[in-house]
Amino acid sequence: QVQLVESGGGLVQAGGSLRLSCTATKNWFSVNYMNWYRQAPGKQRLWVAGISRAGSTNYADSIKGRFTVSMDNAENTMYLQMNNLKPEDTAVYYCNNTSAWGQGTQVTVSS
Repeated sequence: QVQLVESGGGLVQAGGSLRLSCTATKNWFSVNYMNWYRQAPGKQRLWVAGISRAGSTNYADSIKGRFTVSMDNAENTMYLQMNNLKPEDTAVYYCNNTSAWGQGTQVTVSS
């Protein structure tokens, strides 16, 4: 099973940018598709974006045009570039591959 480690969260003002990283420390060769999810306080975990190893991407409507998902196979890493952040983007962000989840990274956007 893939093991995933996230980084890159933090506190940013509305309109700012952050880049999240998700590195597979084990079994990257088995990855065909990876996802980003987020969970706001008191709410369900929601899917945000996904990318295939071939580079095909999909996005939730709520972040389309502001977030970009990418994958660096040489670095065993998936990224989420988040631009024009809004307070409603505040959440813990998780990366996922099948049944494997990262530990989550907090993103807080102040108004």
